[in-house]
Amino acid sequence: MKRLPIPDDVTGEEIDQDVRQELLSLPKGLAEDVSRNLVMVARLIDEDPETAYAYSRIALRLASRVAAVREAAGFAAYANQKFSEALAEFRAARRMTGSVELWPVMADCERGLGRPEKALEMAGAPEVQKLDKASQVEMRLVAAGARRDMDQLDAAIVTLQSPELASNSVQPWTARLRYAYADALLAAGREGEAREWFAKTVESDKDGSTDASDRLAEMDGVEFVDALVEDDEAGSAVTTEVVTETRAADEHQDADEDDVDDLDEDDEDEDDEDEDEDDEIESVTKDVTAADDVDDLDGEDEDDDAPRRPQS
Repeated sequence: MKRLPIPDDVTGEEIDQDVRQELLSLPKGLAEDVSRNLVMVARLIDEDPETAYAYSRIALRLASRVAAVREAAGFAAYANQKFSEALAEFRAARRMTGSVELWPVMADCERGLGRPEKALEMAGAPEVQKLDKASQVEMRLVAAGARRDMDQLDAAIVTLQSPELASNSVQPWTARLRYAYADALLAAGREGEAREWFAKTVESDKDGSTDASDRLAEMDGVEFVDALVEDDEAGSAVTTEVVTETRAADEHQDADEDDVDDLDEDDEDEDDEDEDEDDEIESVTKDVTAADDVDDLDGEDEDDDAPRRPQS
Protein backbone atom coordinates (compact mmCIF):
# COMPACT_ATOMS: atom_id res chain seq x y z
CA MET A 1 0.00 0.00 0.00
CA LYS A 2 1.47 3.35 -1.07
CA ARG A 3 1.88 5.77 1.79
CA LEU A 4 2.15 9.55 1.61
CA PRO A 5 4.74 11.35 3.73
CA ILE A 6 3.43 12.86 6.95
CA PRO A 7 5.37 15.58 8.79
CA ASP A 8 6.90 14.53 12.09
CA ASP A 9 4.96 17.20 13.98
CA VAL A 10 1.63 15.63 12.99
CA THR A 11 0.14 13.55 15.79
CA GLY A 12 -3.20 11.94 16.39
CA GLU A 13 -3.78 14.34 19.27
CA GLU A 14 -5.02 16.97 16.79
CA ILE A 15 -8.17 15.11 15.80
CA ASP A 16 -11.54 15.52 17.46
CA GLN A 17 -12.11 13.68 20.73
CA ASP A 18 -15.13 11.83 19.32
CA VAL A 19 -13.04 10.57 16.39
CA ARG A 20 -10.28 9.43 18.72
CA GLN A 21 -12.91 7.54 20.67
CA GLU A 22 -14.01 5.73 17.53
CA LEU A 23 -10.42 4.78 16.71
CA LEU A 24 -10.04 2.97 20.05
CA SER A 25 -11.49 -0.09 18.35
CA LEU A 26 -8.29 -0.35 16.30
CA PRO A 27 -4.88 -1.63 17.42
CA LYS A 28 -2.83 1.21 18.91
CA GLY A 29 -0.27 1.46 16.11
CA LEU A 30 -2.94 1.34 13.42
CA ALA A 31 -5.09 3.88 15.24
CA GLU A 32 -2.16 6.31 15.35
CA ASP A 33 -1.48 5.79 11.65
CA VAL A 34 -5.11 6.38 10.71
CA SER A 35 -5.42 9.43 12.94
CA ARG A 36 -2.34 11.09 11.40
CA ASN A 37 -3.77 10.59 7.90
CA LEU A 38 -7.05 12.11 9.06
CA VAL A 39 -5.15 15.10 10.43
CA MET A 40 -3.57 15.62 7.00
CA VAL A 41 -7.01 15.48 5.41
CA ALA A 42 -8.24 18.20 7.76
CA ARG A 43 -5.16 20.36 7.17
CA LEU A 44 -5.23 20.19 3.38
CA ILE A 45 -8.88 19.90 2.40
CA ASP A 46 -9.26 23.65 1.77
CA GLU A 47 -5.90 24.56 0.25
CA ASP A 48 -5.01 21.30 -1.50
CA PRO A 49 -8.12 19.12 -1.84
CA GLU A 50 -6.47 16.62 -4.21
CA THR A 51 -3.75 15.74 -1.73
CA ALA A 52 -6.29 15.66 1.07
CA TYR A 53 -8.28 13.17 -0.98
CA ALA A 54 -5.19 10.99 -1.38
CA TYR A 55 -4.67 10.90 2.40
CA SER A 56 -8.34 10.08 2.92
CA ARG A 57 -8.06 7.06 0.63
CA ILE A 58 -5.14 5.75 2.68
CA ALA A 59 -7.13 6.14 5.89
CA LEU A 60 -10.10 4.44 4.22
CA ARG A 61 -8.02 1.41 3.23
CA LEU A 62 -6.67 1.16 6.75
CA ALA A 63 -9.98 1.51 8.60
CA SER A 64 -13.03 1.36 6.36
CA ARG A 65 -15.24 0.19 9.21
CA VAL A 66 -14.79 3.38 11.21
CA ALA A 67 -17.59 5.88 10.62
CA ALA A 68 -15.32 8.91 11.12
CA VAL A 69 -13.02 7.62 8.40
CA ARG A 70 -15.92 7.13 5.99
CA GLU A 71 -17.13 10.64 6.76
CA ALA A 72 -13.68 12.17 6.20
CA ALA A 73 -13.38 10.26 2.91
CA GLY A 74 -16.80 11.62 1.93
CA PHE A 75 -15.83 15.24 2.58
CA ALA A 76 -12.54 14.83 0.73
CA ALA A 77 -14.38 13.43 -2.29
CA TYR A 78 -16.98 16.21 -2.00
CA ALA A 79 -14.22 18.86 -2.02
CA ASN A 80 -12.99 17.37 -5.31
CA GLN A 81 -16.53 17.31 -6.75
CA LYS A 82 -16.59 13.51 -6.78
CA PHE A 83 -20.24 13.64 -5.77
CA SER A 84 -21.17 10.01 -6.43
CA GLU A 85 -18.26 8.77 -4.33
CA ALA A 86 -18.94 11.33 -1.62
CA LEU A 87 -22.62 10.35 -1.42
CA ALA A 88 -21.68 6.67 -1.04
CA GLU A 89 -19.30 7.46 1.83
CA PHE A 90 -21.84 9.70 3.60
CA ARG A 91 -24.52 7.03 3.32
CA ALA A 92 -22.12 4.46 4.77
CA ALA A 93 -21.28 6.75 7.70
CA ARG A 94 -24.96 7.40 8.32
CA ARG A 95 -25.73 3.68 8.40
CA MET A 96 -22.94 3.16 10.93
CA THR A 97 -23.99 5.96 13.26
CA GLY A 98 -27.72 6.42 12.60
CA SER A 99 -27.10 10.22 12.67
CA VAL A 100 -28.85 12.63 10.31
CA GLU A 101 -26.25 15.42 10.55
CA LEU A 102 -24.93 14.60 7.07
CA TRP A 103 -28.39 14.99 5.51
CA PRO A 104 -27.81 18.48 4.02
CA VAL A 105 -24.48 17.60 2.39
CA MET A 106 -25.98 14.38 1.05
CA ALA A 107 -28.76 16.46 -0.54
CA ASP A 108 -26.15 18.77 -2.03
CA CYS A 109 -24.42 15.74 -3.57
CA GLU A 110 -27.73 15.00 -5.29
CA ARG A 111 -27.61 18.51 -6.71
CA GLY A 112 -24.04 17.91 -7.85
CA LEU A 113 -25.18 14.78 -9.65
CA GLY A 114 -27.80 16.81 -11.54
CA ARG A 115 -30.75 15.68 -9.46
CA PRO A 116 -32.17 18.86 -7.87
CA GLU A 117 -35.60 17.26 -7.56
CA LYS A 118 -34.11 14.63 -5.26
CA ALA A 119 -32.46 17.35 -3.20
CA LEU A 120 -35.84 19.10 -2.77
CA GLU A 121 -37.41 15.81 -1.77
CA MET A 122 -34.78 15.39 0.92
CA ALA A 123 -35.38 18.99 2.07
CA GLY A 124 -38.97 18.05 2.85
CA ALA A 125 -38.14 14.76 4.57
CA PRO A 126 -38.79 14.13 8.31
CA GLU A 127 -35.02 13.90 8.90
CA VAL A 128 -34.77 17.70 8.54
CA GLN A 129 -36.76 18.18 11.74
CA LYS A 130 -34.09 16.25 13.63
CA LEU A 131 -31.32 18.59 12.53
CA ASP A 132 -29.85 21.29 14.77
CA LYS A 133 -30.31 24.94 13.83
CA ALA A 134 -27.05 25.20 11.85
CA SER A 135 -27.87 22.10 9.81
CA GLN A 136 -31.42 23.31 9.17
CA VAL A 137 -30.05 26.56 7.75
CA GLU A 138 -27.65 24.53 5.63
CA MET A 139 -30.59 22.45 4.37
CA ARG A 140 -32.43 25.67 3.46
CA LEU A 141 -29.41 26.82 1.46
CA VAL A 142 -29.30 23.52 -0.41
CA ALA A 143 -33.03 23.69 -1.17
CA ALA A 144 -32.70 27.25 -2.49
CA GLY A 145 -29.80 26.12 -4.66
CA ALA A 146 -31.91 23.30 -6.05
CA ARG A 147 -34.68 25.78 -6.92
CA ARG A 148 -32.16 27.89 -8.80
CA ASP A 149 -30.91 24.79 -10.60
CA MET A 150 -34.45 24.42 -11.84
CA ASP A 151 -34.66 28.13 -12.85
CA GLN A 152 -37.18 28.82 -10.09
CA LEU A 153 -35.66 32.10 -8.87
CA ASP A 154 -38.72 33.43 -7.07
CA ALA A 155 -39.14 30.13 -5.24
CA ALA A 156 -35.44 30.22 -4.27
CA ILE A 157 -35.91 33.70 -2.78
CA VAL A 158 -38.95 32.59 -0.79
CA THR A 159 -37.10 29.49 0.44
CA LEU A 160 -34.35 31.67 1.95
CA GLN A 161 -36.80 34.01 3.69
CA SER A 162 -36.78 32.77 7.26
CA PRO A 163 -36.48 33.91 10.87
CA GLU A 164 -32.74 33.21 10.66
CA LEU A 165 -32.42 35.63 7.72
CA ALA A 166 -34.45 38.34 9.46
CA SER A 167 -32.57 38.03 12.75
CA ASN A 168 -30.14 40.81 13.68
CA SER A 169 -27.93 38.45 15.65
CA VAL A 170 -24.84 37.20 13.89
CA GLN A 171 -24.39 33.42 13.90
CA PRO A 172 -21.84 31.22 12.09
CA TRP A 173 -24.29 30.73 9.23
CA THR A 174 -25.53 34.35 8.99
CA ALA A 175 -23.06 35.59 6.32
CA ARG A 176 -23.66 32.63 4.01
CA LEU A 177 -27.44 32.89 4.35
CA ARG A 178 -27.47 36.62 3.62
CA TYR A 179 -25.08 36.16 0.72
CA ALA A 180 -27.25 33.47 -0.88
CA TYR A 181 -30.29 35.71 -0.49
CA ALA A 182 -28.53 38.72 -2.05
CA ASP A 183 -27.25 36.62 -4.93
CA ALA A 184 -30.73 35.22 -5.62
CA LEU A 185 -32.20 38.74 -5.60
CA LEU A 186 -29.58 39.93 -8.05
CA ALA A 187 -30.24 36.96 -10.34
CA ALA A 188 -33.92 37.91 -10.29
CA GLY A 189 -33.09 41.48 -11.35
CA ARG A 190 -33.88 43.06 -7.97
CA GLU A 191 -30.64 45.02 -7.81
CA GLY A 192 -31.64 47.54 -5.14
CA GLU A 193 -32.58 44.82 -2.65
CA ALA A 194 -29.55 42.77 -3.64
CA ARG A 195 -27.22 45.66 -2.87
CA GLU A 196 -28.85 46.08 0.55
CA TRP A 197 -28.32 42.42 1.42
CA PHE A 198 -24.76 42.31 0.11
CA ALA A 199 -24.07 45.22 2.46
CA LYS A 200 -25.64 43.28 5.35
CA THR A 201 -23.51 40.30 4.41
CA VAL A 202 -20.35 42.41 4.66
CA GLU A 203 -21.40 43.50 8.15
CA SER A 204 -21.74 39.91 9.32
CA ASP A 205 -18.82 38.37 7.39
CA LYS A 206 -16.06 38.99 9.92
CA ASP A 207 -13.71 36.29 8.63
CA GLY A 208 -14.14 37.04 4.92
CA SER A 209 -15.74 33.73 4.05
CA THR A 210 -17.65 35.33 1.16
CA ASP A 211 -16.76 37.80 -1.59
CA ALA A 212 -19.67 40.08 -0.66
CA SER A 213 -17.45 43.18 -0.47
CA ASP A 214 -16.23 42.59 -4.03
CA ARG A 215 -19.77 42.01 -5.29
CA LEU A 216 -20.93 45.20 -3.58
CA ALA A 217 -18.07 47.21 -5.07
CA GLU A 218 -18.83 45.78 -8.49
CA MET A 219 -22.46 46.90 -8.20
CA ASP A 220 -21.29 50.39 -7.20
CA GLY A 221 -19.03 50.54 -10.26
CA VAL A 222 -15.79 50.44 -8.30
CA GLU A 223 -12.93 48.87 -10.24
CA PHE A 224 -9.92 47.50 -8.40
CA VAL A 225 -6.52 47.74 -10.10
CA ASP A 226 -3.52 45.72 -9.05
CA ALA A 227 -1.00 48.12 -7.51
CA LEU A 228 1.88 46.25 -9.14
CA VAL A 229 0.28 46.59 -12.56
CA GLU A 230 -0.38 50.27 -11.84
CA ASP A 231 3.28 50.78 -10.91
CA ASP A 232 4.39 48.97 -14.05
CA GLU A 233 2.13 51.15 -16.17
CA ALA A 234 3.45 54.28 -14.44
CA GLY A 235 7.00 53.07 -14.98
CA SER A 236 6.24 52.44 -18.62
CA ALA A 237 4.79 55.94 -18.94
CA VAL A 238 7.90 57.48 -17.36
CA THR A 239 10.13 55.37 -19.57
CA THR A 240 8.17 56.41 -22.63
CA GLU A 241 8.43 60.05 -21.61
CA VAL A 242 12.19 59.78 -21.09
CA VAL A 243 12.62 58.02 -24.41
CA THR A 244 10.50 60.67 -26.11
CA GLU A 245 12.49 63.47 -24.52
CA THR A 246 15.75 61.74 -25.44
CA ARG A 247 14.61 61.33 -29.01
CA ALA A 248 13.55 64.98 -29.14
CA ALA A 249 16.92 66.05 -27.76
CA ASP A 250 18.70 63.87 -30.31
CA GLU A 251 16.60 65.32 -33.11
CA HIS A 252 17.31 68.85 -31.84
CA GLN A 253 21.02 68.06 -31.69
CA ASP A 254 20.90 66.61 -35.18
CA ALA A 255 19.14 69.77 -36.36
CA ASP A 256 21.83 71.92 -34.73
CA GLU A 257 24.54 69.84 -36.38
CA ASP A 258 22.77 70.20 -39.72
CA ASP A 259 22.62 73.97 -39.21
CA VAL A 260 26.33 74.02 -38.38
CA ASP A 261 27.06 71.96 -41.47
CA ASP A 262 24.97 74.36 -43.53
CA LEU A 263 26.86 77.32 -42.06
CA ASP A 264 30.17 75.60 -42.77
CA GLU A 265 29.07 74.99 -46.33
CA ASP A 266 28.00 78.65 -46.64
CA ASP A 267 31.38 79.76 -45.29
CA GLU A 268 33.12 77.47 -47.72
CA ASP A 269 31.01 78.91 -50.55
CA GLU A 270 31.86 82.46 -49.42
CA ASP A 271 35.54 81.53 -49.22
CA ASP A 272 35.33 80.12 -52.73
CA GLU A 273 33.65 83.29 -53.93
CA ASP A 274 36.30 85.42 -52.21
CA GLU A 275 39.03 83.34 -53.82
CA ASP A 276 37.35 83.74 -57.20
CA GLU A 277 37.13 87.50 -56.67
CA ASP A 278 40.78 87.67 -55.64
CA ASP A 279 41.76 85.68 -58.68
CA GLU A 280 39.70 87.96 -60.86
CA ILE A 281 41.23 91.09 -59.32
CA GLU A 282 44.68 89.62 -59.65
CA SER A 283 44.01 88.80 -63.28
CA VAL A 284 42.73 92.29 -63.99
CA THR A 285 45.71 93.79 -62.21
CA LYS A 286 48.04 91.68 -64.29
CA ASP A 287 46.25 92.79 -67.43
CA VAL A 288 46.48 96.45 -66.45
CA THR A 289 50.15 96.08 -65.56
CA ALA A 290 50.79 94.37 -68.83
CA ALA A 291 49.01 97.18 -70.69
CA ASP A 292 51.10 99.83 -68.91
CA ASP A 293 54.26 97.99 -69.86
CA VAL A 294 53.15 97.95 -73.45
CA ASP A 295 52.47 101.70 -73.34
CA ASP A 296 55.90 102.32 -71.90
CA LEU A 297 57.49 100.30 -74.66
CA ASP A 298 55.48 102.13 -77.27
CA GLY A 299 56.61 105.43 -75.73
CA GLU A 300 60.21 104.37 -75.96
CA ASP A 301 59.78 103.28 -79.54
CA GLU A 302 58.26 106.66 -80.40
CA ASP A 303 61.18 108.38 -78.82
CA ASP A 304 63.56 106.31 -80.89
CA ASP A 305 61.71 107.15 -84.07
CA ALA A 306 61.67 110.99 -83.42
CA PRO A 307 64.45 113.13 -85.23
CA ARG A 308 67.38 114.03 -83.07
CA ARG A 309 68.55 117.59 -82.71
CA PRO A 310 72.09 118.45 -83.49
CA GLN A 311 74.12 119.32 -80.55
CA SER A 312 75.45 122.83 -80.53
